[in-house]
Amino acid sequence: RKEQKPMKKCEMFCYQCQETARGTGCTKVGVCGKRPELSSMLDLLIYVTKGLSCVTTKLREEGKEIGKDVNHLVTVNLFTTITNANFDRDAIVARIKETLKVKEDLRSKLTDLDSLPEAALWNGSESEFDAKADSDAVGVLSTENEDIRSLREMITYGLKGLAAYSKHANALMQDNEKIDAFLQRALAKTLDDSLTVDDLVALTLETGKFGVDGMALLDSANTGAYGNPEITEVNIGVRNNPGILISGHDLKDLEQLLEQTKGTGVDVYTHSEMLPAHYYPAFKKYDHFAGNYGNAWWKQKEEFETFNGPILMTTNCIVPPADSYKDRLWTTGAAGYPGCRHIEGEYGTVKDFSAIIEQAKTCAPPQEIETGSIIGGFAHEQVFALADKVVEAIKSGAIRKFVVMAGCDGRMKSREYYKEFAEKLPRDVVILTAGCAKYKYNKLALGDIGGIPRVLDAGQCNDSYSLALIALKLKEVFGLDDVNDLPIAFNIAWYEQKAVIVLLALLYLGVKNIHLGPTLPAFLSPNVAKVLVENFGIAGIGTVDEDLKLLVGETA
Repeated sequence: RKEQKPMKKCEMFCYQCQETARGTGCTKVGVCGKRPELSSMLDLLIYVTKGLSCVTTKLREEGKEIGKDVNHLVTVNLFTTITNANFDRDAIVARIKETLKVKEDLRSKLTDLDSLPEAALWNGSESEFDAKADSDAVGVLSTENEDIRSLREMITYGLKGLAAYSKHANALMQDNEKIDAFLQRALAKTLDDSLTVDDLVALTLETGKFGVDGMALLDSANTGAYGNPEITEVNIGVRNNPGILISGHDLKDLEQLLEQTKGTGVDVYTHSEMLPAHYYPAFKKYDHFAGNYGNAWWKQKEEFETFNGPILMTTNCIVPPADSYKDRLWTTGAAGYPGCRHIEGEYGTVKDFSAIIEQAKTCAPPQEIETGSIIGGFAHEQVFALADKVVEAIKSGAIRKFVVMAGCDGRMKSREYYKEFAEKLPRDVVILTAGCAKYKYNKLALGDIGGIPRVLDAGQCNDSYSLALIALKLKEVFGLDDVNDLPIAFNIAWYEQKAVIVLLALLYLGVKNIHLGPTLPAFLSPNVAKVLVENFGIAGIGTVDEDLKLLVGETA
């Protein structure tokens, strides 16, 4: 792995996603499409959010309470900086200004101002933002030591994923002060130059622990609001009504959109990571909830074109839109794109979707791009209900092994590996999946084993929690001391920061020998990668045939 030398003269530097340029870092323009002037403001937003977190952490140490509004500001700030979430520089600047104002108000309440870092003290005006963002104090390369930088960034990216899950739980009126306090304390620690590599390794694992807690919070919020996911057949064709396509992850946005489209003659379709919404009982009462349209996020340019109606992006996964449909692309929440209309709505409020609904009424119905259906809904409670059947299949040898193929999909041709891997798996092996990685194989008709589908889809990326619970339940059923003794292999695809928190959560739970691809993260320095390999057995992928033999044994 190439060492990233500090090079502040490059136009930008970002290596938080799997597709980063040359596998080392984007320095001129992001592969995602963000420009240097946007990247610098995103870096500055992270910087001031860390400064605010230093202040809130000290206030908590002094016994003072931090309000939910401040916690929500931190989580939305982090969510806003996730890959493909927000390309609107003006929106980012507004968040920086709000964060600085909140920080100054809170700092005035501190009794002890000693030891606050520069990020907690700086309070520049908007005219100073560009200069500050370009300074040696801001951005990934502000940390010169490669291993410290690597660990700080891995923690920060994990915290971004954790913030995303917290934000979705918050939207359903669920909060956890301990998670928020940890998230802010960990952000503050990434500015602490006294911490050693060992200290940061420990903080990385602690981030994984709170990742588990964050996914549990969101799971409880989702199931409490919408019921436990159940086995569901989802239509992938179209109807003859005009439609709205909703993408991203926010189930509260979907609920409000479905409520407001009742009786309007407008159908609602899910896209990409919103597909698992169909598995929740509460959404099945809506007759106009038509089905799922299209595939993973990266195919959206051609699929948004043929959908004909408006598209609502509730979270990350935006690909810079073509002019031909840009006027039909809407954003809400942490998402944003310049020139696209944004639907406002804070925590606990009802958003007004009337404008997007009115636009939908003027549009032609979606163009059919495929027909048929796909089956999902295998979250933890549904699998537990099938536990006897699953255990018997394992004991009889009908199921030899499970392979966890959760995570993300992406544009790189090397990701065809996952389709080929799924196709070549022996017929007695079952895939456990969550996230948009499933679009590589969820339409391949891989069949079933005694009525148990060979692709068990637990849901969105955050529903990887279900996969962990299923593994722990099987460990209990079979009376094993170690989850790694189960007939389960992990071959996970990653793309962005929510996949990072899932990985850290699995490491915290003691899962070892995870294969991660299609490439290992660019933010792993050689020494940090060595720690992960030696302590956790983390490995990259090889060829399909090599990995099949390694992970599941003989394939015939």
